[in-house]
Amino acid sequence: MSLTVLPNKCIILLTLYSCFLKLKLICDLLYDYLINLYFLLINRIQHTNSNMGIMSQLSIIHLLWAAMVFCQYDDYDFEDEYDEEPDRQHPYYFNPNTQAEVPRFPFPVECARECFCPPAFLLSMYCDHRKLKTIPNIPRHVQQLYLQNNDIEAVPAGPFTNVTFLREINLSHNKIKSHMIDHGVFAKLSNLVQLHLQHNELEEFPFPLPSSLERLLLGFNKISRLSGNALEGLPNITMLDLCNNFLDDSVLKGKSFSNMKNLMQLNLCNNKLQTMPPDLPSSLMYLSLENNSISYIPENYFKRLPKIIALRMSHNNLQNIPHNTFNLPNLLELNLGHNKLKQVFYIPRSLQHLYIEDNDIEIINVTLMCPSVDPMNTNQLTYIRVDQNKLTIPISTYAFFCFPHIRTIYYGEQNVNVNKSTQLRIPVFRRFLSPEEYDEDDDDHETHDHETEEDREADHYFHPYFQ
Repeated sequence: MSLTVLPNKCIILLTLYSCFLKLKLICDLLYDYLINLYFLLINRIQHTNSNMGIMSQLSIIHLLWAAMVFCQYDDYDFEDEYDEEPDRQHPYYFNPNTQAEVPRFPFPVECARECFCPPAFLLSMYCDHRKLKTIPNIPRHVQQLYLQNNDIEAVPAGPFTNVTFLREINLSHNKIKSHMIDHGVFAKLSNLVQLHLQHNELEEFPFPLPSSLERLLLGFNKISRLSGNALEGLPNITMLDLCNNFLDDSVLKGKSFSNMKNLMQLNLCNNKLQTMPPDLPSSLMYLSLENNSISYIPENYFKRLPKIIALRMSHNNLQNIPHNTFNLPNLLELNLGHNKLKQVFYIPRSLQHLYIEDNDIEIINVTLMCPSVDPMNTNQLTYIRVDQNKLTIPISTYAFFCFPHIRTIYYGEQNVNVNKSTQLRIPVFRRFLSPEEYDEDDDDHETHDHETEEDREADHYFHPYFQ
């Protein structure tokens, strides 16, 4: 068939493909030429003592990098269907072991003698697990600095003097004390977005901090003090972890979290709180308050927090829940296990997982949980855990009209008698499960029965990152 009778689309594709092949050949030739020219220049300087100016050297390097950028092409498959759905994008997780192909720098990259800078990740410096007692000097180009699991006791300003591009610092699992952090050392890092200081010996909330900060992890310290304006000046913070510290109500009194307009996750578990934290921002989505001594939730407390997705308040002293406390349109997970509740409460239609194990509940009143049934807007509850209560009979079958999506009710053992636990006729109720899901669910409950207190704490602790 002659070219004149080919469809217009084919002619256009052939033309584009021809141009692509020519561009690829030109790029390859240009890149090889500049590489040879660069090394010829270096050889000439070393062997002939040429006095070639520094500007000429920089010009060659500039041309070399320009060619590299210009010639970063991808082979295109012209047979791809235009109407195909694009591949689903998966979140990127940083993996230092990945052997990614990156262009080699035409000059050496500086790295601290005590650390490791992998060729595939030239903007990262790894100084972790090296028994370091001091922070090494940090090269100017570094963006990720990993110093966790060392014996570092102080954070002086010196190593950070010329660093302006740092975006992440991990100083977790060290021996840092608050008074050993130079004032303003972090505040000068205007590009810092993530700071890890968990598992240290901090007694006070670090201050000041850069306004660019988005994630701050301070768990497993000895923090018992917050300066008056410690929570101010952090408009971009999205995640704040203060679990496993010595915070009590007096520390948080008068301290407003509401200035953190973008805060989505707040972890205050394993502290000494007796009341709910004040002035939380309306942006909050994940709230962790387990392992405190909170005895009540003020009425309408959550009215200011309509975006809450997950709320964890297990291992507290809650006894009564006001009826509409959890009338939250986006709530998916509610954990109130290991409290002193005597009856159930209203749950929102959005809720999927409810944990009320190890309380003093004698009967599950379904009408309190679900006052009305709306076929057009059904409750989404799929899982309830009610073991270690005082139930003598299973939940009423009316629950299946209110909660048509329910798949599992875990009864486990009940504390009917003071010194003896008993088991209902059906320890686990399941429905709508495939054989594989049935086996998996059974394994999960066996794990619950044999878990230690440490396992429970780890299970109830919000992971710092949500996907």
